[in-house]
Amino acid sequence: MKVCPTCKTELNDDVVFCPKCGTNQNGGAVPQYVVDPFDHTKEFDATDISENKVFAMLPYLLGLIGVIVTAILKKESAYVSFHIRQALKLLVTNIIVVLVGGILCFTFIVPAAAGICSVIIFVLKIIAFFQVCGGKAKEPAIVRNLGMFK
Repeated sequence: MKVCPTCKTELNDDVVFCPKCGTNQNGGAVPQYVVDPFDHTKEFDATDISENKVFAMLPYLLGLIGVIVTAILKKESAYVSFHIRQALKLLVTNIIVVLVGGILCFTFIVPAAAGICSVIIFVLKIIAFFQVCGGKAKEPAIVRNLGMFK
């Protein structure tokens, strides 16, 4: 028999956690499970994901045309709707970056920064495309905290 150092309850020798206070009796670290708050894959039905992967790819591949076509053809799929919203976030962000770069084209730094930001957004589209290929529903970095299109 051993005694819990926290609450002084008598325990069997094979007990790892105290049933009264929950203290780890081995002194080791308790495994921590990390949950990605931007991964929404578990919110969607597996059949919805498998049947609509191709349509979820279109908004990333074709931009606004892909968003419109996909919204018309697969408006009942929650998985496709999620990816339409994410593609719209990337598209609107890219349009804003290009407009700011175009308006402030008389400077050198702003158009250069806009070009770099456009390349970053393009890379985010590629990453999102490959996540769709894997059946994931993750919000793209940088635009994930934007409140538009929730």
